[in-house]
Amino acid sequence: YNVVIAIMKFLIFILFFICGFSQSSLGKSSPTAHFKVLQMNIWQEGTMVKGGFVAIIDEIVRADADIIFFSEVRNYNGRQFVPRVLDALEKRGKHYYGNRKTALDVAILSKYKLSDQVEVYPDGEGSGSILRVTIQMGKQTIAAYSAHLNYTNYACYLPRGYDGFTWKKLEAPVNCVDSVLVANRKSWRDQSIRVFLQKVRKDIEKGYLVILGGDFNEPSHLDWQDDTKDKWDHNGLVIDWDCSILLYDGGFKDAYRVLYPNVETHPGFTFPSDNKDVPISKLAWAPEADERDRIDFIYYYYLPGFTPVKASILGPDSSIVRGRRMKENSQDSFIIPRSVWPSDHKALVVEFTYGKVGST
Repeated sequence: YNVVIAIMKFLIFILFFICGFSQSSLGKSSPTAHFKVLQMNIWQEGTMVKGGFVAIIDEIVRADADIIFFSEVRNYNGRQFVPRVLDALEKRGKHYYGNRKTALDVAILSKYKLSDQVEVYPDGEGSGSILRVTIQMGKQTIAAYSAHLNYTNYACYLPRGYDGFTWKKLEAPVNCVDSVLVANRKSWRDQSIRVFLQKVRKDIEKGYLVILGGDFNEPSHLDWQDDTKDKWDHNGLVIDWDCSILLYDGGFKDAYRVLYPNVETHPGFTFPSDNKDVPISKLAWAPEADERDRIDFIYYYYLPGFTPVKASILGPDSSIVRGRRMKENSQDSFIIPRSVWPSDHKALVVEFTYGKVGST
């Protein structure tokens, strides 16, 4: 009897061992990794709002993103912004890496070490900024690009009856798509994306995961089609905006729109954001129009196995519409600020997973 019991125990042990080994092998054959990205226009380093710098740190701590993209880094009075942020985060128990010196008005932070930082744009004429770094997450390399494109010639104001350069009200809205796009191209935003697409080819050829986040100061073509031509003061226009068309033609996808393709239920507006601590006159430039648009983005180069799984808007769930504060009634997912919001934009948080990249 004792011999039988011993044999049974031995067989049970062998069975558990085999099952455990099989599960472990399965996990190793198809690993799935996860990381979170935060894109944030910090409105002159948070200086436009009382307590803005501390609020930036508060929201970074709460978002707990692995990679952070900043727009409107100014390094005022010779003080480098990135070291200030890194030190403030360290005091809150959050360790990030970031390159302490760049002449551009963008920055990238990461929980993982950064290398190969390159100022991609400006490259010759034009204005705007694109910064590149590589980030090593385990065996996977990520090429991360932070962008802040030129804010002048803000052509999406033209159909709304405002000049996108002087910000003055026009006698009538511009209802010609070609005229809008001609004005848009004076911004050099399309040129900055063309340079990016040229430079990023090497990262793609090496099999890196590529993400691009920033304030584009230009809407997406996905948001200005037939379904929205009579909404949000588009005044009947369908516009294939340059930057998003170029990126899609280059193999990139808009993470927010991949997850929420219905523009009417999930418009995802990021500008102009409401901010309870700032007068409306400082938040919006077209006071008699509905100027809401999605101009802050996180793009990724599509590869099978690399996909966004969750996206939220970080910021107030209200916007400025025709010179008034208005709560959004969309189905967008908002992460509401705990107290002070440091910006006139809303931020974006996107979570990605990747397994064996390139597998189907």
